[in-house]
Amino acid sequence: MSIDIKISKRRISYKIAMKVLQERVEKLKVNRGKELLWVLEHSTTYTAGIRSKNNEIIDKKIKIIKTNRGGKITLHNPGQKIIYFALDLNKRKKDIRKLINTIEESIIEFLSLWKIRGKKDRKNIGIWVNKKKIAAIGLRVSKWIAFHGCSININNDLDQYFKIMPCGLDNQKITSINNESKLVVKNVEKKLIKIFTKNIKKI
Repeated sequence: MSIDIKISKRRISYKIAMKVLQERVEKLKVNRGKELLWVLEHSTTYTAGIRSKNNEIIDKKIKIIKTNRGGKITLHNPGQKIIYFALDLNKRKKDIRKLINTIEESIIEFLSLWKIRGKKDRKNIGIWVNKKKIAAIGLRVSKWIAFHGCSININNDLDQYFKIMPCGLDNQKITSINNESKLVVKNVEKKLIKIFTKNIKKI
């Protein structure tokens, strides 16, 4: 199955990314256009998923963008890689748990490039390193089109998490690749694309 691969070198605003993503989803619903896998970064942006609560906002001055993905409040900022996708599960296995598992396994494989051992948590979707969260996952499925995606903290400013309770968690329980490894890995975007496309083909 053909997937449209996109890597954005410049930061993309969250609202523009959501517009592009939603347009792709609507095309897939009527069997037009390709699936999408898109790697990018956002400027500092706080978003609230459908399960978010007001008490998870610590700094009431920050702007929160409400979104239709699953999950709670999270942060996107420079140095964090976002992997968005739009996948037609009508033409794959209609198994959301398998999709989530594939995303988690892909992140774990990516982290291993830095000799970091990522782990899953049955109670909390995402990937953890030494009991700290390093990657978040937020999805939505509409008419078996799965979209949104995941974020991986590479070398972003983690202090900005102190303004919220990320994913409903203690904001001190967040980490990044830069905090967990001193190894330098080049061509990060291309490695993400290679790992995710390989694993998504198995769904």
